[in-house]
Amino acid sequence: MDEVATHYYGQTGDLAQAIAAHLREMGRAPDRMTTADLAIIDEFHIGGRPATLNVGARMQLQHSSRVLDIGSGLGGPARTLAETYGCHVTGIDLTRAFCEAGTVLSKWVGLADLVDLQQGDATNLPFADDEFDAAMTIHVAMNIPEKDKVYSEARRVLKPSARFVVYDVLQGDGVNILFPVPWARDASISHLATPHQMASLLTGAGFRILETEDSSDRSLTFFAELAPRMMQSDASLLTTHPFLGRDFAEMARNMLQNLQEGRIRTVTYVCQA
Repeated sequence: MDEVATHYYGQTGDLAQAIAAHLREMGRAPDRMTTADLAIIDEFHIGGRPATLNVGARMQLQHSSRVLDIGSGLGGPARTLAETYGCHVTGIDLTRAFCEAGTVLSKWVGLADLVDLQQGDATNLPFADDEFDAAMTIHVAMNIPEKDKVYSEARRVLKPSARFVVYDVLQGDGVNILFPVPWARDASISHLATPHQMASLLTGAGFRILETEDSSDRSLTFFAELAPRMMQSDASLLTTHPFLGRDFAEMARNMLQNLQEGRIRTVTYVCQA
C-alpha cells in the first residue's frame, strides 16, 4: 500500500498549495473555482466529469442519500455528485495527502458540508454495516490485488437493495499493457482483472449485476482528443500534473495505445446489494 500511495503522491509539501499554484499559472483563482473548473485535476479518471455523471445517473440518488466513494482521490467525483444531487458523500482514500487537499478543494467550491474525505483502506472500511444508501468506485481496483475484500466490504456497508457502481480499467485481450500508465509506472502495483473475473468477484461478494457497460470506444476518443491538447503551450496543467509529474504526458500516450490495441478496456458495472 505504501508503494501505491507513493506512486500517486510521493512528494513532500502541501498538495493544496501545489494545486493552487498550478491554477494560478493557468490564470484561474482558486477562491473562485467551480467543480467544473477543478475537473481537469480532481476528476482523475478516463472520461473525466461526464464519466462521473454517468456513474451518478445509475445510482438512484436523492437529496437525502448518503453515498460512499471508495478510492475518492482528491474528491472530484464526490463533489460533482454532492453538487448535482444535494446528497452527502463520504470518500475514503489510501493517500492522506489527497484527503487533506481534497478537503481544501471542497471549501473552495462551497461543498465542505456535503463532502467528507477520510484516509483509510478500501479492503477494511471503517464504517458500520448497512450505513450507506449507495456507493461507487472509479478507477481504484487496478491497484488492489485483494479485490474480493473491496467488494465484500462495499456490500457490508450498503443498505439492502442499495446500488453499487464500479467504473474501472480492466485487462483487455491478454497482451501486456504498456507502462507507465496513470495508476502504475510498472507492473509491480498494477493488478487488472478481466471482465470475467470482475463479474465473478461482484456476484461472489453478494451483488446482483443489473447492467454492464463497456465504454472502451468512448475512452479511446477521450485520449485521442487529449493527446493533441498536451502539445499546446497552454496545457501545462496536463503535461506537468500536480501529483503525477512530468511523465503524465507519456502515461496519456500509453493509455491511447493500450486502448487502440485492446490491451485494456473500460467497463462499468451497475450492481444491487
